[in-house]
Amino acid sequence: MSSLYRPLNQLLTVWRWKRMVGVTLHPATATTQSSTFCSTTSEPRTVKSSVHCEHTELDPIEIHKRKLLLWFSHLPQEEKQFGGYFSPETMHVDPLILERKAEEATGLLSSPLQTSSPSNASVTVEQLFEPSDTWSDGRGLNVLLYGAVGTGKSTVVRKLVLDWCAGTTLTHFKLLIPFSCEDLGQLSKVSSLRDLVSRKYLYLRKHPLLSGEGNQAKDVLFLFNGMEKMKLDFRIGATELCSDPNEPLPPGAVMVNLLRKYLLPESSILVTTRLSALDRIPQKYVSRFAQICGFNDPDRQRAYFTGRLLQQSGDTARNHEAQALIELLYLNLQRESQLAAACFFPSYCWLTCATLHFLHFTDAKAPIRTLTGIYTSFLRLNFGGEVLSTGTGTNVPIQEHHTSLMLYVVRTVGKLAFEGVTYRRTSFSEKELEQWIGGKTKTDEELRQLAMFRTDVLDFFLAPCVESSKHFPEEPSENDERRYVFAVPAMQEYLAALYVVLGENKSALQKLTKQVSVAIGQASEDVNALVSILSKFIPLRIFAVFNLLKLFPKLYEKITSHNKGSIARTMAAELFRTEDSYNEDVLDQVEQSLLGVHGPQPEQSSEGQPFELYPIFMGGLLHYGNRVLLQQLGCSIQSTTVAQITSALRKYLVRELSKPQPPEELMDLLVLLYEFQNPRLTAEVLASMRSICLTNIRMTSLKCFVLSSVLSCAPASYRLEVLDLSSCLLTHDMLQMLWPAFRHTHNLNLQFNSLGPESCILLRDLLLDPKSSIRSLQLCDNPLLESGVCILLEALPENQSLTHLSLMHTGLGDQGALELAQRLQQHTLQELNVAYNNIGDNAALALVDACREHPSIHTVHLYLNPLSDVGKQSLYVRGVPKSQNASGRRVRVLASVTEGSDISQDWHPILSVIRKNASSWDRERVKQELKVFLRDLEWGRQQQKSLLKRLHFHRVEKGVQQTLKKLEMDTLSPPTEYTK
Repeated sequence: MSSLYRPLNQLLTVWRWKRMVGVTLHPATATTQSSTFCSTTSEPRTVKSSVHCEHTELDPIEIHKRKLLLWFSHLPQEEKQFGGYFSPETMHVDPLILERKAEEATGLLSSPLQTSSPSNASVTVEQLFEPSDTWSDGRGLNVLLYGAVGTGKSTVVRKLVLDWCAGTTLTHFKLLIPFSCEDLGQLSKVSSLRDLVSRKYLYLRKHPLLSGEGNQAKDVLFLFNGMEKMKLDFRIGATELCSDPNEPLPPGAVMVNLLRKYLLPESSILVTTRLSALDRIPQKYVSRFAQICGFNDPDRQRAYFTGRLLQQSGDTARNHEAQALIELLYLNLQRESQLAAACFFPSYCWLTCATLHFLHFTDAKAPIRTLTGIYTSFLRLNFGGEVLSTGTGTNVPIQEHHTSLMLYVVRTVGKLAFEGVTYRRTSFSEKELEQWIGGKTKTDEELRQLAMFRTDVLDFFLAPCVESSKHFPEEPSENDERRYVFAVPAMQEYLAALYVVLGENKSALQKLTKQVSVAIGQASEDVNALVSILSKFIPLRIFAVFNLLKLFPKLYEKITSHNKGSIARTMAAELFRTEDSYNEDVLDQVEQSLLGVHGPQPEQSSEGQPFELYPIFMGGLLHYGNRVLLQQLGCSIQSTTVAQITSALRKYLVRELSKPQPPEELMDLLVLLYEFQNPRLTAEVLASMRSICLTNIRMTSLKCFVLSSVLSCAPASYRLEVLDLSSCLLTHDMLQMLWPAFRHTHNLNLQFNSLGPESCILLRDLLLDPKSSIRSLQLCDNPLLESGVCILLEALPENQSLTHLSLMHTGLGDQGALELAQRLQQHTLQELNVAYNNIGDNAALALVDACREHPSIHTVHLYLNPLSDVGKQSLYVRGVPKSQNASGRRVRVLASVTEGSDISQDWHPILSVIRKNASSWDRERVKQELKVFLRDLEWGRQQQKSLLKRLHFHRVEKGVQQTLKKLEMDTLSPPTEYTK
């Protein structure tokens, strides 16, 4: 028992010693080294040592730094756009911060773009807290840091806190206490300053720096972020004076007393706010004004892009591509383009980086990301939880009624965007802005909201037009007034789509019908109970009146359903506009808007600006994930609305797909289905598609991922007849992303791409995959070489679906042809194209012999190979197979436009292939072969006695001569699809 009592007694002794030290120590020394505290005691050395370690571990300020470091290092969900390789330290670029005089600050309520050429020197936040001659000793500094939406206030605050925790800035402050004014504004319970601190930072509950004794508070910096969300009233009659940190007060009163320097006057305070809230704090309570002006030069923007786009994953190839993107961006910014004006705001730099990362670094293993999701996340980052209050000054209390700032944006800027899309316009005059943003005469509350909106938000979306005469075809106004455009062109289409999907474009009659319907519908529910009671006493005719009440909700439901159908009809009509059919696909248009156009400028369409992202954004906004984010912004899209639009859209898309569509339009349709993220709708639309022709589309990793994702929504039994990806600049990495799409097709066309021998491994596995059913594989004009073709041929013995194989101009060679001849026996191949492959007589004869022994091959293409005249004759005279079980079957050998002394039946397809592909082939080699054709034709014509046959030879000769002449004049058409 005594052995158990002894350790307990020692613990009690240590506890009493700790309590005595905590009571007797002077509060001012609480933040010094714990070894100093230990030296003042007379306890044994062993106990003192243990207490020293324990006290060091429990130091409240160290705990505070570790906690803040964890909290402020946490990246929001939107930052996962960049793959999770980054930290706030590597991504941060300091925006321009200018110190302002009081009179400059109160008068500067215009566009922050006007500060792009600052007269004042740039300062840092640390410099703002250096001693000032205008502020008396013994009182801390009050710094007001203000800026428009998107200029980087919250980012600067986060970096400031992280640097303080790391000990790299503001080291003369021993304690930094950050507060969110949005959180403080939600508190209805009175609390003292120390209670407010302990609510958020429990371990600082009894810290002596906050006791108010002596001048200890000089080591404390309070940080209040987003002051515009607080109800501050500096009138003595409204906010009582208080100097006790323990006295309960409303949060606004606590903050007012801190700023008055009545409460903890030695402490310093940093307040961030928007432009419109500058007058909430009287000038006499602010020691320094500073304005955040964003990125005012291309070098800051480039530094931001470099930190975001250069991956930290060690992927050298990706880093090279990112560096190339950064160089293109920098060139575009140096030209003082419209993008440079937008990237004045760090928020738009984030949007630019997120979009480029989406376009160029899409990873099949990463979570699904959409362009609509990026824009929705961008708005949530900047406007999440933001409301438009009506308080304007210290003498006007803020009203309790708030409007969602994002919803206000949709109803004003979105309306302007919708009108621009409707009339195919991208720039607007000041008068038009006044008409659509200002509107007609409003109430005092609405005018105050409008004034705050114009000050804080309008410049975030609209910027003065740069080189309007060059980029925008609209005629200037009579007074040649300044015109405005959306900071990012795609933002106009996004806001217009949001305006429509939210139903804000309803006519006055539709809005009135809804109000009447809802009112009568609610009334009818109450009346029904009375009718059931009074039915025995009321004549039957009166029942008709009450039944009419029930018709209004149903009538409105029909009107609403018709309205949703018109939205779907608009989406389909905008997506398949005839005049936009031959524009580049939308993903290329988005990229060009960011990187600029290098080389000859595209001609402006006479029909006006195309808005092909508009219907795609409408589809993307119906996705559940985007609707959840919009709900957080105060913009609600009901599930019934989604169901009605989806039902109508299915019908319109199926109808449009019954007509032939250009490849660019099909790519846009795939993007729409991908953005929609509705597998059921996608599967039903795909059911009406039997071919997807994307020839000449510049495929990227993103487009390959989109195609595979869309086709993955189809059932396993679904098959495309044709998937044409010829001339799409495909690479081996893209083929890997397209694997799911290949398994849904019968005829796969991969001609005119950049597929090398390593791609044959994937194609071999595709042919061996039991779930794929490739019937035709066209690989013309890919540098497969002999090694790659040999790998591909490994699949032939086991594959039983392939019937047409085109290896024209793939570098096959004699060895590849002999290898092919050995592997043909047990396969179901019917047509083989090995033209233009440098195959000699012996290999060609061996291959033809193997084909004639084959049970199903009926055609072999061997033209444009270095075959001798004797070799060609041998190919035609060997018409009977060697074995007796081949039933005398012959094989068509296309080696020239002649077959012996006769014209080949396939002379026209041979010439057609040469005409289509000669521009990408070795011209001298093709000219030489055409001359051989002419020699063969001349010899064959001389052998003919019939006049009709001689005329036929002459006609074919004329066709070959025309092809040769066009080739010499370099007027042949560029390579297009080849069907053999």
